Amino acid sequence: MSNAPILLTPGPLTTSSRTRQAMRVDWGSWDTDFNRLTASVCEQLLAIANAAHSHHCIPLQGSGTFAVEAAIGTLVPRDGKVLVLINGAYGQRLAKICEVLGRDFRTFETAEDLPVTAADVERLLNGDPHITHVALIHCETSTGILNPLAQIAERVARHGKRLIIDAMSSFGALPIDASQLPFDALIAASGKCLEGVPGMGFVLARKASLAAAEGSSHSLALDLHDQYRYMARTGQWRFTPPTHVVAALHEALAQYAEQGGLAARQQRYAENCQSLLQGMAALGLRSFLPEAIQAPIIVTFHAPDSPHYQFRDFYERVKLKGYILYPGKLTQVETFRVGCIGCVDSQAMQAAVQAIGTALRDMQAL
Repeated sequence: MSNAPILLTPGPLTTSSRTRQAMRVDWGSWDTDFNRLTASVCEQLLAIANAAHSHHCIPLQGSGTFAVEAAIGTLVPRDGKVLVLINGAYGQRLAKICEVLGRDFRTFETAEDLPVTAADVERLLNGDPHITHVALIHCETSTGILNPLAQIAERVARHGKRLIIDAMSSFGALPIDASQLPFDALIAASGKCLEGVPGMGFVLARKASLAAAEGSSHSLALDLHDQYRYMARTGQWRFTPPTHVVAALHEALAQYAEQGGLAARQQRYAENCQSLLQGMAALGLRSFLPEAIQAPIIVTFHAPDSPHYQFRDFYERVKLKGYILYPGKLTQVETFRVGCIGCVDSQAMQAAVQAIGTALRDMQAL
């Protein structure tokens, strides 16, 4: 693995050798030892959000989007209505899920560099009494913007509505405390800030809401109520689990604890982000977002204003130097993205900036 490039993406991302090593063992999907592994992972995920008393953790095979669809399909009744708050591509995807599932919804969209505000939510809830749930992307991965979760959660709770949080790119690195911040569902995945490998989503679902969701799901495979009930009774997954992914996540969580948990993970990512922003500014590359709303997860940069710049050529040149970047996801301006998460530190970020600068100078784009 010494020649493998460093993944500066929002997931999959660079993992530690210990995490990769954990995947070298084969597990029986009904084996008692594997069942203990699953139970331990769920217990640790609940602990990160201080949610063991109020929520159940339901793991699910597949990417994070599978878990988002499962949460909407299970926890939003068929006669419910979702207010989807959008300022990027993943908010748009959440609205598309509601549409495909036949759940009534309305959207509120702000610009990609403008957070949704609690005042927006207050006004929207006052104007539409049919809304039962509010769905929010905590950190919108298409730009790296951070939405004001705590303030929005307070307004949602005050109106007696239920909050669904897509915390895919924030869980484990940015604090979310279930004892302080009310939510019906928090959705995340194995291959993001926890530094596992992709292949397992999970939902932290409020116990009372999950208990009331029997028969709500549109799907057999994505029915969180049935998945949890089966696991609680047998200790097993209903269908073939991603055994190696679970084992890798279990090992990644062990390292997460050893390294100091959420506070340490947040600090390392913040240092990575600061090193990246400072280094790119020195190259003359502008970030898309102001620092005040920039999450330390992934940073969007304006592409160089040069006729010699082509992202594919730039990408391949940086890859040859040992780093994988991410294309931009904005529609109005040309951008590229650099992730700050994974098993990397600020020195790696500084080296990546050097590689980016060299690649752009070689292209005569800087």
